[in-house]
Amino acid sequence: MREAVEVAARPGYALSVVKCADEHTGWSPPEVADGHRMVLVRRGRFRRRVRGEVADADPTLAYLASPGDEERFAHPAGGDVCTSVTFGAARWRQLAGDRVTRSTVYVDGVLDLAHRRAVAAIGDPDYALAEELLTLVGRAITQAAEEPAPVSAPSADGALVARAREAIAEDVPAAAGLFPLADSLGVSPYRLSRAFPRELGVSLTRYRNRVRVGRALDRLEAGERGLATLAAELGFADQAHLTRTVREHTGRTPAVLRRLLAG
Repeated sequence: MREAVEVAARPGYALSVVKCADEHTGWSPPEVADGHRMVLVRRGRFRRRVRGEVADADPTLAYLASPGDEERFAHPAGGDVCTSVTFGAARWRQLAGDRVTRSTVYVDGVLDLAHRRAVAAIGDPDYALAEELLTLVGRAITQAAEEPAPVSAPSADGALVARAREAIAEDVPAAAGLFPLADSLGVSPYRLSRAFPRELGVSLTRYRNRVRVGRALDRLEAGERGLATLAAELGFADQAHLTRTVREHTGRTPAVLRRLLAG
């Protein structure tokens, strides 16, 4: 079952929270997109198929839909919560022009933060939300136009990276290191290490840290105060390591982010 609640709307754009409680491995019937839409995952993951390409959407991978796209979805991991931003044709041309060449977008730490700040600004759709959407869309379009194409299925390396991403997201014991992760996936560590930058545009180490940074942002957004405890529970060497990594991925320290996200 899918529920979409529009939480902000102005001429040219609207923002909705979409919750899906489905759990099915098969593909849904085709759905034809009737406008420009950007979808970012807050929690959970699901699969999307469009124009023969398959991508696993989760908090590290967003997607862009264009009018006429025939989409199918599968939810083998259960429910999810997403932010969906729709744009009128004129507004989309104004913001994106013709720079978008593909439908999947790697969500780095900066884009993740922009997403969270946009959601937090829905109470002021005319100014605060509008400004945050400019940051959000601008970053997403840059990623879509410039970064290597993210994972898509029929590539063997794409399927491998998708399996590795799933293991990291679920925090399985084998995901504690490159060598045990490669062993659990039945491939050489060389192949796994090389597949990530080729398929996703970032190294395996950076991707794993991106996932940990996302978890840190979740906790900071919820009001977490103990940074040393947070560092230990997320597997960082110490608080300084947490601070360096979060700042590297988002441009802000955990202390600053806690104030921004709580506000």
